[in-house]
Amino acid sequence: MKKLLIAIFSLGVLISCEKTSTKPSLKGSIGNTNELKIVIDKELWQGRVGDSMRSVLAETVDGLPRDEPLFTLDQVTPDKFTGYVSKSRIFLKATLGEPSRFSVEEDVTARQQTGVMISGQSEDEIIETIKANKDEIIKALKNRELISTQSRIRKSLESTDSLKATFGINMRFQTAYDYAKREENFFWMRKDLKRSGNMNITVYEVPLNVIDKDTFFVARIIRMRDSVSGANISLNKGRFLTEAAFAPQLFETEIDGHFAWEMKGTWEVRDGRLMVGPFLNYAIRDEKNNRYIVVEGFIFSPSLDQRDNMLELEAILRSTRFLDK
Repeated sequence: MKKLLIAIFSLGVLISCEKTSTKPSLKGSIGNTNELKIVIDKELWQGRVGDSMRSVLAETVDGLPRDEPLFTLDQVTPDKFTGYVSKSRIFLKATLGEPSRFSVEEDVTARQQTGVMISGQSEDEIIETIKANKDEIIKALKNRELISTQSRIRKSLESTDSLKATFGINMRFQTAYDYAKREENFFWMRKDLKRSGNMNITVYEVPLNVIDKDTFFVARIIRMRDSVSGANISLNKGRFLTEAAFAPQLFETEIDGHFAWEMKGTWEVRDGRLMVGPFLNYAIRDEKNNRYIVVEGFIFSPSLDQRDNMLELEAILRSTRFLDK
């Protein structure tokens, strides 16, 4: 079920710019990344309805070294969902005793806000509505978080002239990222984290036939990233490779109107000090230039949670744009 949710969310997601609110008088939304307000009576939250919400919205995120929920849930009663609290960027409201309803609404009480509205005449009706629409709920909420993250990134952009000149692409990432390596066909950008560890972005290109030669796409993409990244990234004198014990997940998606393979998995360092972490890789098909542009984000921060940092990397990677369209 986890793979299904991620796959549905990944398919066709293309975040390019923030929507203009149709309610300009509203104040901007607020909230920590992936913090979801659940607006529901306490009795429902503590019972079967709450259990059904937690099973969907607090499910463990795949691919991270420690268990982290899809969203951090914060329950409030309807009478408390006013003022400052009602400006939450993402929320889900469930109401018992009203006709069955499901809708995803934008800018309900604040700008740049997404709200999920659910109601039913019985608890069973609400639970069935949640189950029937879980994929759409997750997709809508995650899209809002991606848009918000990209908006934050745009406030302090690093120069990408080198990327444009070398690969013919643009990508939006913050000035906090430094260029760790700039070579003919391999760029590596890195941001140090305040407490420990770092976040990383790599960009390179490979011919179409490196991936398209046969139907064993997972194996070919793993072989590709292990060959290119392994030769260009050295961590504690070890080789940077895809972790062998767990097979990465592969999905189809789209970036800037181009078909792309999305791979999520875990990296490790072999023949050196033990190091592991999550990675997100997009191989973007560029038929015009007979190549795949490969953009990847990975994290090393063993003592920190990584869910929100991986969202930042996804927002950056999905901002990739081709200049010769």
